[in-house]
Amino acid sequence: MTIYYHCRHCGTEIGSIDQTSIHSDALGLHKLTEQERQEMVAYDMSGNIHISAICENCQEALERNPDYHQYDYLIH
Repeated sequence: MTIYYHCRHCGTEIGSIDQTSIHSDALGLHKLTEQERQEMVAYDMSGNIHISAICENCQEALERNPDYHQYDYLIH
């Protein structure tokens, strides 16, 4: 099983963790609400986990331009 992190704003792959077994508490998923979990975590047919997060570039862009929060996708 691999856990893939990608930016929800630009689609950039942030990183991945290749583990045969890992507890959701170690990933911090237990701290998400049910709605957040539905929006941010997806599973594929192979059992891999895909987590939507935010990359450093998009985070910096949002901090410099708060009006960007209205957009789902950012290009940088």
